[in-house]
Amino acid sequence: MGIAHQVDTWSKTHHPGWLVVLRAGLGLCLFIKGIQFIYNTILLTQVFAQSSFLSQFTWIGTAIPYLHLLGGALLLMGLFTRFVCLLHIPILLGAVFLTSAEDGFFAGGSDQVFSIVVLLLLCFFLVEGGGYFSLDRVLRNKDSRSV
Repeated sequence: MGIAHQVDTWSKTHHPGWLVVLRAGLGLCLFIKGIQFIYNTILLTQVFAQSSFLSQFTWIGTAIPYLHLLGGALLLMGLFTRFVCLLHIPILLGAVFLTSAEDGFFAGGSDQVFSIVVLLLLCFFLVEGGGYFSLDRVLRNKDSRSV
């Protein structure tokens, strides 16, 4: 049995209901952060321009707010949960390590703690999946009934 199949089997049998609330809260936080990034586009592009590594990739600063909006909405509904988590993990790794390098890793800013918590939750839901109350499960069951 492959590791992916073992993780999926464990996820189906060990998914308490409160994790649905946690997943929806994570999605809502990402959605709100996307709105904040859209309002502060200039600040986000300045962060990318000031970084020596990220200055080559200023187009990412334009894509991140919309990825947060789309990913937050999809996580809120529980649709494509693992794919969305996999897509957002590199973004949050960049937020944790690359953008905080100027201030120091343990500078104590609230955005730093928020980014670490969101990164940990994304890693958790990458393994756990959408859960029982998600559109992933509804679509998976609809596909298995039509076969």
